[in-house]
Amino acid sequence: MKVIFMGTPDFSVGTLEALIEAGHEVVLAVTQPDKPKGRGKEMQFPPVKEAALRYGVEVYQPKRIRKDECVEKLRSYQADIMVVVAFGQILPKEILEMTPYGCVNVHASLLPKYRGAAPIQWAVIDGERESGVTTMQMDEGLDTGDMLLKTVIELDKKETGGSLHDKLADAGAKLCVETLRRMEEGSIRPEKQSESPTVYAKMLDKALGRIDWNRDAVSIERLIRGLNPWPSAYTTWDKKTMKIWDADVAGDVPGSEEAKPGTITSVSKQEFTVKTGEGSLTIRELQIPGKKRMDAGAFLRGYSLKEGLILGEN
Repeated sequence: MKVIFMGTPDFSVGTLEALIEAGHEVVLAVTQPDKPKGRGKEMQFPPVKEAALRYGVEVYQPKRIRKDECVEKLRSYQADIMVVVAFGQILPKEILEMTPYGCVNVHASLLPKYRGAAPIQWAVIDGERESGVTTMQMDEGLDTGDMLLKTVIELDKKETGGSLHDKLADAGAKLCVETLRRMEEGSIRPEKQSESPTVYAKMLDKALGRIDWNRDAVSIERLIRGLNPWPSAYTTWDKKTMKIWDADVAGDVPGSEEAKPGTITSVSKQEFTVKTGEGSLTIRELQIPGKKRMDAGAFLRGYSLKEGLILGEN
């Protein structure tokens, strides 16, 4: 097929590459504008732009895809289909209906569950046992179009937002290629999504990562995994931010049942345990300002933590 590809972050790259390697003619890669990054504020290419340039695909970076001149530019390529993977802008009806096969979206959840911006992380945070990828015929709603194909992925016990991202990106690339093949041969039967209320995957922000030690240990542990690697779960210690990268749910240390949530109830050479609203968490990996991620044992060899100290109070 003659394809216009729309995508921006790392998650999109595998699908772009898979389409090219499957023999489709990607005539244009549409992505978000370059952005300044780092202390030097040097302009950085979006990952899709970097990949497209490696394959010699023309790149287009409109600030607002809805503008008439943008719509007409896309129309000039006379593509058979548009493939959209985490592009980052809402597409108008003129674009959605521009090509013979319309716009196909690769969405990182088992629709209709987890429509929205951050389905990968919320599946981990919410304790889902499985997630997956859905290809969808886009309409003007937010992830409400007819479903085409699905791939189911089981979540590991210690699944993180990062590890699930990589699994779903790979699965989505394969599923997109299969979807286009079956669309060409006419063997897909689109399925309408349910109109019943569904879990919405709202956008992540750094404030979401602040650990509320009054919550139960299971929920906090899932939050830590879901926000790994971004934006990360954190607490405060000695007036510093302490990022928590890995922890295990544990029972309360004997005698600590009445301790205030956030209290360090046990310290050993390799780990320390924190009381929560229900149960406790044993901290395995963390990070403090100016330092790399480290296991709790390495941290405890350099810093003193005492039982009775309360995290999150400063």
